Amino acid sequence: MRQGRAWRRGIASCVGRGEAIAEAIASPLRRAHHPVADLRHHLGLLVRLVGAQVRSQLQYRVSFTMDFVSSFLMFGFEFGALAALFVRFETLGGWTLGEVAFMGGLTAVSFKTMDMLFSGFDPPAFGEHVRKGTFDAILLRPAPLTLQVLGSRFVLMRVGAIAEGVAVFALALWLVDVHWTAAKLAFLPLVVIGQLAFFAALFVIGSTVTFWTVDSIEAMNILTYGGHELNQYPAHIYPLGLRRFFTYVVPTLFLAYYPTLYLLDKPDPTGMPSWVRFVGPVIGLGAFAGAMAIWHIGIRHYRSTGT
Repeated sequence: MRQGRAWRRGIASCVGRGEAIAEAIASPLRRAHHPVADLRHHLGLLVRLVGAQVRSQLQYRVSFTMDFVSSFLMFGFEFGALAALFVRFETLGGWTLGEVAFMGGLTAVSFKTMDMLFSGFDPPAFGEHVRKGTFDAILLRPAPLTLQVLGSRFVLMRVGAIAEGVAVFALALWLVDVHWTAAKLAFLPLVVIGQLAFFAALFVIGSTVTFWTVDSIEAMNILTYGGHELNQYPAHIYPLGLRRFFTYVVPTLFLAYYPTLYLLDKPDPTGMPSWVRFVGPVIGLGAFAGAMAIWHIGIRHYRSTGT
């Protein structure tokens, strides 16, 4: 009798161990076969992180309103100064106010959207995490690292600058008679995505550099914000050396200037091949992919500051 009970307990124990082993093997396989579920989970986590940032900023409504209005007005004053220039000279390098506003508004929407979505990778802010040692805590959390950095900072007041860029672009559409085609309408959002991806890549590279320098380096800010400012005006008004640098070294001119030539049916005074008008989105997405590869290399070689 006792031997029968012992035999049954042994069988049950073996079955239980077998089930545990089978579950241990099957569990990662189930996860591997449900990438959509993982993506949904990660996006949900990102939404919750960003939502927490938004709620915290909206707690101080007066401060947020002042930041929103100041961000809106700052870009408005810049455009007002540009419009005053056209009152005196009528054209800038052969471009009218509406044509410059078209490219400037498109660039502003792209860059300011990136600046809001990728605030966590803004090199000066990210460098603070590295310098103070708080990045170590991010590494220890059981969530994707890149997602945590994205959700760690979300500057909602950038909405004011985005709205201003949309307003300038709408004004440009009123001032310029654009001959829209199905191809141009399909290409327009790709131009925005290409610019957003390229400048996000510069943010990511600048943040990765802080793993070695601790503080952000000013050269990255020059390339990022300088490239953005340069993209708001026709490239052919700049000196040849500057054009070559921002064409072959930091290829920002492919992101806005050449696509705008296509969208507005304007001739190219720089003499580049016609196909360069369409490579901006490819360059932007390629730069972002390369930046993420550099980011993961930096993570593997990260050494804490010890603070």
